[in-house]
Amino acid sequence: MITNAILILLLPLAAFVVQISFGKRLPRKGDWLSTGAMFIALFMALSILVDAISTYESNKVLAAQTWEWFSFGSVHVTFGIVIDNLTAFMLFVVTLISALVHLYSIGYMHGDPRYSRYFAYLGLFSFSMLGLVLVDNFLGIYVFWELVGLSSYLLIGFWFEKDSASNAGKKAFITNRIGDVGMFAAIMILFSTFGTFDFDGVFAGVAAGGLSDGWLTAAGILLFFGAIGKSAQFPLHVWLPDAMEGPTPVSALIHAATMVAAGVYMVGRTFVLYSADALFFIAVIGTITAFMAATIAIVQKDIKRVLAYSTISQLGYMMVGLGTGGYTAGLMHLTTHAMFKALLFLGSGSVIHAVHSQEMDDMGGLRKKMPITFWTFLIATLALSGVPPLSGFFSKDAILASALEYGMRHSGQMWIFVIMLLSAGITAFYMFRLVYMTFFGEPADKKKYDHAHESPLTMTLPLMILAVFSIGTFSWGWFEHLISKPSLAAYGAVAAVAEHGGGHDDVAHTAHTIAMISSIVVALSGILLATTVYYWKKISAETWGSRLKPLYNLLWNKYYFDELYAATIISGTLWKSRFLAMFDLRVIDGVVNGVGRLTAGLSNVSGKVDLRVVDGLVNLVGRIVAYAGARLRTLQTGNVQSYLLMALFAVIILFVIQQF
Repeated sequence: MITNAILILLLPLAAFVVQISFGKRLPRKGDWLSTGAMFIALFMALSILVDAISTYESNKVLAAQTWEWFSFGSVHVTFGIVIDNLTAFMLFVVTLISALVHLYSIGYMHGDPRYSRYFAYLGLFSFSMLGLVLVDNFLGIYVFWELVGLSSYLLIGFWFEKDSASNAGKKAFITNRIGDVGMFAAIMILFSTFGTFDFDGVFAGVAAGGLSDGWLTAAGILLFFGAIGKSAQFPLHVWLPDAMEGPTPVSALIHAATMVAAGVYMVGRTFVLYSADALFFIAVIGTITAFMAATIAIVQKDIKRVLAYSTISQLGYMMVGLGTGGYTAGLMHLTTHAMFKALLFLGSGSVIHAVHSQEMDDMGGLRKKMPITFWTFLIATLALSGVPPLSGFFSKDAILASALEYGMRHSGQMWIFVIMLLSAGITAFYMFRLVYMTFFGEPADKKKYDHAHESPLTMTLPLMILAVFSIGTFSWGWFEHLISKPSLAAYGAVAAVAEHGGGHDDVAHTAHTIAMISSIVVALSGILLATTVYYWKKISAETWGSRLKPLYNLLWNKYYFDELYAATIISGTLWKSRFLAMFDLRVIDGVVNGVGRLTAGLSNVSGKVDLRVVDGLVNLVGRIVAYAGARLRTLQTGNVQSYLLMALFAVIILFVIQQF
């Protein structure tokens, strides 16, 4: 099993290396290589999932292996792989979505000038996400966490010649780094306390009481900051809608089962670390996120942006499930959502491929032109809306039941359930608004409609496969048994962290019954309202939009988050950058340039002194010697008689001097 896990991890990496190096020279630019590698990885992941299901033991560790990585001082850091039931499910989900996205991309990306590079980036992303799922320690998960961020940046900004795409890639990368700072701080708190990065070592340390309640809450909230960025939670959600600038298959890959799900998976993997206060914080952030994104989706006209805000809202649902103690519910919704949201994004790509537009105002009546796309899209919409007996109903119902039970057990917290229930109704409304505007009614653009046609098999086959999984992914009781809530008791502590909801007493049973009935009622109410407005047209959306203009503008402008950040954080950062640039230019460079000018001045004076004084004296002595030598040279006639005559005169002069 470990061998299979290693191969699952290395296959997309090998495909990336080959594609980035030789992809342009391979037949079909190597799309078969990357796609084949992912399908092989999928079959291996399926074999691991079958082993997990066949044992049917809750939270069972199926296999694990550790290798020495590096050491400093007395600290030895290892790199390991752990395969348990949660890992098995995530491996299957990630490889399935990635393999289908690869297959779909063959048709969707056909003719793109950077076709081979696109498949290389898909391989890098898949490797990063699979590594994040498999690794058994905090340092390893952080490394793969950052690799996911890098590869998503490359994919979101794939069409970098467009400013909107390159800006979206940068926005996603920078926004995620903000959350990652908190995650890194949490990892350092845990490492400095327990001296290890291994999950089991840290969990055992927490179980033994190695962290006070305050530090445990701080570490949990800081760790969750990473998930706020990666899973697009309020207030770091702003990057995900702009990420629609990437190719549509990338949207399905990033926004369905992989990148955005990484935060939910991480919270699930480290669930035993979160104190009651940290879990409440997670639930509050998830509630705000779910409602805020759902309301924004109501007014969006770009089909991919509706789905983007839907993804943000559903990620909020998952966080509420985890935060209110519905561990299994949150992770089951991650699994079911991966299937129907990937289907929705790929279905939207099929529509965009047909009409060459993302605006729903350009669509209409496409169900007759694109029957496979329509029926599969409708199945996914029903699943997302929480209509029984499709998969989304079971997971969403479980989350609502967890929120209701939490409210029943904690005085004053019933508002979480109420807001989540309202968000469920809004979800059904905006999704059927999308369906009616896209597939029903008269064509809004006759020219685009006339040229529309069903997508090729490479694009429709993934839709049909995902539709099957959206109809019924997993049964609740079966999934709950395999992925049950972990406890610190397994690491030596009976009650180190309080349990939060998810019980099996009368309160839980009552909450489940009420939540199930309520979720069905609000889902059908949302569908009925959307049908009344956009199919029967008994209510005018334009009229109500005019009546509620301030609210409409608020939602259309996405609560002005981008404008707020532009006016505060971004403008503040730019102002600080300009101030530092001016300070560097005027003060730092001024001092340096002043010293340079002073040095140059002193050097100039020193040069003049050397030239005129020192060199002047030396030159004067030289001239005197030369002058004397020139004069004395005249005495050297070379005539012996002259020398004798001069000697005689000298003798006479000396004689005369002696006489006086």
